[in-house]
Amino acid sequence: MKIALGVSGGIAAYKAAEIVRLLQDRGVRVQVVMTHAAQEFVRPLTFAALSGEKVITDMFAADASEHPNIDSAVEHIAVAQSIDALLVAPATADVLAKFAQGMASDFLCTLYLATTAPVVVAPAMNVNMWDHAATQANLEILKKRGVRIVAPGTGYLACRMTGPGRLAENEAIVAATLEALGASQELAGETVLITAGPTREKIDPVRYLTNRSSGRMGYALAEAALRRGARVLLVSGPTWLTPPGAAEITRVESAEDMRQAVLKLLPQATIVIKTAAVSDYRPKSLASQKIKRGGPMTLELEPTADILGEIARHKQSQLIVGFAAETQNALENARKKLASKSLDAIVVNDVSREGVGFDSDRNAVTIITQHDVMEVPETTKWEVAQRVLDQVVRLRNPQNAPAKIGK
Repeated sequence: MKIALGVSGGIAAYKAAEIVRLLQDRGVRVQVVMTHAAQEFVRPLTFAALSGEKVITDMFAADASEHPNIDSAVEHIAVAQSIDALLVAPATADVLAKFAQGMASDFLCTLYLATTAPVVVAPAMNVNMWDHAATQANLEILKKRGVRIVAPGTGYLACRMTGPGRLAENEAIVAATLEALGASQELAGETVLITAGPTREKIDPVRYLTNRSSGRMGYALAEAALRRGARVLLVSGPTWLTPPGAAEITRVESAEDMRQAVLKLLPQATIVIKTAAVSDYRPKSLASQKIKRGGPMTLELEPTADILGEIARHKQSQLIVGFAAETQNALENARKKLASKSLDAIVVNDVSREGVGFDSDRNAVTIITQHDVMEVPETTKWEVAQRVLDQVVRLRNPQNAPAKIGK
C-alpha cells in the first residue's frame, strides 16, 4: 500500500518525520508532498532520506531535465491515481480552508482534488485559530465530504497558549490512516508472539540439519498483525528476510534456542502463532571438529523439545495457533495435533504440492478450530496471513468478528 503524506507549514511539521517511520514499519510506502511553508520548518531532504521516495515540493519541476517526458505537467494526477490514501499531518488552517473551498493553488491542494482515495487530515494550529468559526465551518464541510479528521490534542502550545490545537499523537494519526486503508485495528491492545523460519541443529562446526522453511509465512503474519494494531514479538530462525520494523525480534538458531526464547516471552503474549518449522531431531552429540570424509557414517539423533506442547502446558489465557506441514493425511494429522496440544486453531498445508508452502511466496491451507474448518485456496502468503488473523479475531472476539471468507 502507498500513501501520500502532505506536510503543511506549522511547527508540528517535524513530527511528520516520525509518522513516515511508523507507517513504513507497518509496510506502507510513503511519498511526501510539502507546501512551501512546510519547507521553512523541515528540509525536503529529511523526508527523502526517511521515505526513500522523491519529495514533491512544487507543482512543476524546477529543472525540466528531471522529467524528460511530460509527466511533471500532470504529476498531481499520476500521484493521485497511485495512492491508496492521502494523509495531511500537520494540516494548517490554511490547508483546511483551501480543501474546503476546492482551491488548486499548489500541488497538495491539487492532489486533494484529483484523488478519489480516502483522505485523512490531522489539524494543528493556535487555539484561537482552531476555535474560529471559519475553521470549524471548513471542518464540517470536509467531514460531510468524507474526510477523516484526527482531532488535535489539548495542552500547552508553541504559541505559549493552552487549549486544543496540538497535533494528535502520531500513533493515533497512523491508526486513523490504517483504518482508511482498510487495515482495521482489531488487534489493538494484543501482544502477538510469532515464531518463524527454520531451525539449525549443528552436526559439527560447519554442518547442520535444517529444513526448507523460508520464514515468509511467519513474517507475513508479523506484518499483518502490526497493521491490525498488535504489538508483535517475532522469534525468528535463520532467514534472509527483513522483519517489519516495528516487530520486536529475537533471532535464534537451534530448536533449544527457540524454546528458551518462546518460554521467556510467553508471559507477555496474549496470542501465540507458531509458524516456525522446528527441527524434530538433532544430533545426539556435536563433533568439536569438522568431520572428515571417510567410509559410511551413522548419525545418531535424538528428539528436540516439543515447544508447542510446552506452550500448551504453560499457557494461561493466551490464544494458541499452531501450524502443521504435512505430506500425507494432512487433515487427520492436523486434527490430532489440535487436540493433543490443546490448541485453539491449527493451520495445515500439504507441502508435497509443487509451488506452495516451503520456498514459495504462495500457500494453500486449511484452518481448523474446535468448531470450524475453513479452506483457503492457493493464494499469496500475505492473503493467507489475513485469513489466519481473521480467524484469530473471530476466536478472540466472536461478537466483533469479520464475516467468514472461503468457507
